[in-house]
Amino acid sequence: MLPDAAAAKARIAIFISGGGTNMAALLYASRLSDCPYEIALVASNRPDAAGLTLAEAEGIATFSHPHLGMERADHDAVMEHAARDAGAEYIVLAGYMRILSEEFVTRWAGRIVNIHPSLLPKYKGLDTHARAIAAGDSHGGATVHLVTPELDSGAILQQLKVAILPGDTAHALAERVKLAEHQLYPRALASYLSRGSDPEWLLEQVRRRAMALPEVEERPSHGAPGWRVGGKSGKYFAYFSDRHHGEEAIALLVKTSGVDEMTSLVESDPASFYRPAFYGASGWVGLVLNRRELDWAQVDYWLERSWRAVAPKRLTRLIDVAKEF
Repeated sequence: MLPDAAAAKARIAIFISGGGTNMAALLYASRLSDCPYEIALVASNRPDAAGLTLAEAEGIATFSHPHLGMERADHDAVMEHAARDAGAEYIVLAGYMRILSEEFVTRWAGRIVNIHPSLLPKYKGLDTHARAIAAGDSHGGATVHLVTPELDSGAILQQLKVAILPGDTAHALAERVKLAEHQLYPRALASYLSRGSDPEWLLEQVRRRAMALPEVEERPSHGAPGWRVGGKSGKYFAYFSDRHHGEEAIALLVKTSGVDEMTSLVESDPASFYRPAFYGASGWVGLVLNRRELDWAQVDYWLERSWRAVAPKRLTRLIDVAKEF
C-alpha cells in the first residue's frame, strides 16, 4: 500500500509562557480520532508556567528552561534541542512571549505556527485589543499564521472575527477573543498539517510549478488536469492524478526515458514511485504526492525533465541560457 500523508500524525512541540489555555485547546483537540497531530512536548521559558502543570497532568512530556541571563540565540538553541529530542516536526507557539531569533525561524521555515490576537495585518505586536477599539473597528479577532523573521508577518492560515461591542474595554474584548482562539487554533493547525493529503492544495502546488515553465498550457485529458507545451500541436509532459483508475496515490505523472527506467524507479523507491495504469505502458511514472517525506525539489526536477522531453529545442535553449546567469 502506498503511504498517505494522513496515515501518521504530525508530532508537534508547543511553546508556552503562561497558563496555556490555547495549549489546552490544542491538547484536547489532539485526542479526537480525526486529529492529524499529536503533542510530543510542551515547553516553556518559565518553569512556573501553569500550562506545564496541566500538560503533565494530561500525560504530556514537558520541558522548561528560563531565558533570564541568556542570549536569545542560546536560549532558542536549548528549546530547539528539547523539541528535536522529543521528535517534534512542527513548533506551535501558544502564548510564548519570546521573539525567536532569525536563525531559529529560518531553520524551521514553514514549520512554526503562531496565533495572534488581531486580524492581521492589522495591529501587529502588543495591545491589539485597545488599538482596535481606539481605531473604531467593528471587529477584533484572531489570526493563525506561519512565523517568519518579521514579527507577525507570516502567511495567514485562518482568521476568526469577534464583534466589538458598544462601550467595550480591551479586557472584555480580550476575553471573547480568547474563546474564538480556542475554536480557531486547533482547526487551523489541523487544516495546515493535513494539506499534504488535500488534492486541491496539491494540485495548486503542481499547477503553479508547471505553469512557470515556458509556453505551458493546462488542458484536461481523460478527466485529469494535464499540462502540455508547444502550442496547439504541443505534447503533454505532466498529468495530475487524484487516485484515478482505482489507484491509492495522489500523484504527478511524468515521462521517463522508457519502461526500463520507470520500472527501475518503482523497484528502487516504491514509496515515491509507482507504475500508473494506462500511462505506465508508455514509460510514464507516478510520483506520489500524498506522502509525509515529499520533497518539492523532486517534483520540480521531474516537471522540468519531463517538459524538456517534449519541448521544442528553442525553449530548452532559453532555459539553459537563463540558468547560466
